[in-house]
Amino acid sequence: MLFPTDDLQKALSQAAPGSVLELSEGDFRCKVMIQVPDLTIRGQGAGKTRIVWGDYAKKPDSLGREYNTFRTWTAAVCASGVSMYDLSIVNDALRPEVLGQEVALTVYADRFHMERCVLTSTQDTLFLGPLPDDLIARYDGFLPDILRRNIACRQFFRDCRIEGTVDFIFGCGEATFENCEIRSLWDARNIGFLAAPAHALAQEKGFLFRNCRLTAEEGVPAASVFLARPWRDYGMCEFVNCVTEGTHIHPLGFDKWNDTRRDLTARFYEIPMTSGRVPWAKTKG
Repeated sequence: MLFPTDDLQKALSQAAPGSVLELSEGDFRCKVMIQVPDLTIRGQGAGKTRIVWGDYAKKPDSLGREYNTFRTWTAAVCASGVSMYDLSIVNDALRPEVLGQEVALTVYADRFHMERCVLTSTQDTLFLGPLPDDLIARYDGFLPDILRRNIACRQFFRDCRIEGTVDFIFGCGEATFENCEIRSLWDARNIGFLAAPAHALAQEKGFLFRNCRLTAEEGVPAASVFLARPWRDYGMCEFVNCVTEGTHIHPLGFDKWNDTRRDLTARFYEIPMTSGRVPWAKTKG
């Protein structure tokens, strides 16, 4: 059993492949990278066991460079077959309009599984690797190679709550969210986006939200949050049998991303389709 300590990263690095790591109640105030395959990490409940850190995109590093979105994670999973249960992962910088993006969890790995967990931040809460090809090239020498791999990544989330403001579920992973709560938080900019997929055209599967609840905290304006916008041309996102609680979702449903023409290429689906959605959203019969 582990107790709240800054040595969580050491414990993770010493864990054997295929082992189970039990975390006690409390806040683990640390930034951790998980590189042990087939590791299972269990907390005592999402409200009791929390991994917390507060990096942000505009933070200067030791060389005076901004951290950039992809170095702000509180936890990064970089090994295949990792599972997490009954804990929270939090980025508590919480001022994206001033500090920039603030990632709570990065999953740059295949066969990731998470249940009964809470992910909390603001802009860019959950990054699902891999990176788009152009960013893999752009960040050569800036990001570590383990966060730049061109690999297939499948991720699964069940009975989780994911909270954020703008693009708070984003990336190129093949990810399924089942029976999850996708919760929009108040943002000073008064606009939000649940998902920002960036899948390549060759990818046949993207983000799938199935039987999820779309909720919002008090103060989020009506019609201020879009379901998704395409971070790259062929981003793919499906909302299947999801229920909106409240008035925060914009009637158009989807956004094409600023002045792009991604409405011509994005692969966005809603089943069943809500009346009044953008004409380029699709449904599957």
